[in-house]
Amino acid sequence: MTGKTLTRMDLGESLVREIGLSRSESSDLVESVLAHLSDTLVSGEMVKISSFGTFSLRDKKARVGRNPKTGEEAPIIPRRVLTFRPSHLMKNSVAKGNKG
Repeated sequence: MTGKTLTRMDLGESLVREIGLSRSESSDLVESVLAHLSDTLVSGEMVKISSFGTFSLRDKKARVGRNPKTGEEAPIIPRRVLTFRPSHLMKNSVAKGNKG
């Protein structure tokens, strides 16, 4: 792995290069898309992006956990967690990239 992280700025720069938007327009577009995705998830809906994957929410029940250092039991409160399931195309693309 290269250790490189794709950032909002990188996405914006891609829009500048590939579509020809101004930096301001590309930044606004990236922010708008991310805000829309976030708002949709917060409202409890699923986000499915074809050929990429599906973001969904899962409710986890309350349970009793254990502190790994002390072994002491501790309650874990119920919570909602975000999950991502990549599409088969994404899985295949990543797998092909791993074969040198």
